[in-house]
Amino acid sequence: MNSTTYIHPPEEAASSRRVPVSCRWAVAALLVLSILAIYARTLNYGFVSIDDFEYVRDNPNVNAGLSWESFKWAFTHPVAGNWHPLTMVSHMLDCKIYGLSPGGHHLTNVLLHIANTLSLFLVLLKMTPAPGAGESDRSLNIFWPCAVIAALFAVHPLRVESVAWISERKDVLSGFFFMLTLWAYVNYTRAMTKCIWYTISLIFFSFG
Repeated sequence: MNSTTYIHPPEEAASSRRVPVSCRWAVAALLVLSILAIYARTLNYGFVSIDDFEYVRDNPNVNAGLSWESFKWAFTHPVAGNWHPLTMVSHMLDCKIYGLSPGGHHLTNVLLHIANTLSLFLVLLKMTPAPGAGESDRSLNIFWPCAVIAALFAVHPLRVESVAWISERKDVLSGFFFMLTLWAYVNYTRAMTKCIWYTISLIFFSFG
């Protein structure tokens, strides 16, 4: 008696393990909730005497909010021995929106950490397509390692200082541009118009 064994080709096997979009959204929501569970309390924190006064609270060029004059000042003056104009511009924007309410400044740090975590998750998925599948398809054996790495980044103790300390805005902001650099560079490796994406990646890298 003859029997025939049907072997799924690699493309079909990969397709059968594709992760539903709803699962990606669920993981993203869990990442956000985990960050909020840890860092929501920082919205009740105040300024601390280490750098926060010099960077924001007692700095008239910053706490006056963002203007053309303060923008030029950010690019021509170091603060506390550091020259990071985009960081100072972000503090100016906070002062424009929240005034000198420290909870708002903490909120921006938390939102940047959320953006960094989700960006890392998406960049990892983009960098690791499922074998034999299209770029938009992701298999389970790729999806879950990416989710775990993003979760570790979200809750790792090394992130606490950067998120909970207003003056460490420079770290979460640099991380944001680093994720954008990775995203642009992955596009560079796959695009036909490589010069454009390489330039974009260099721009994000310089911002970071």
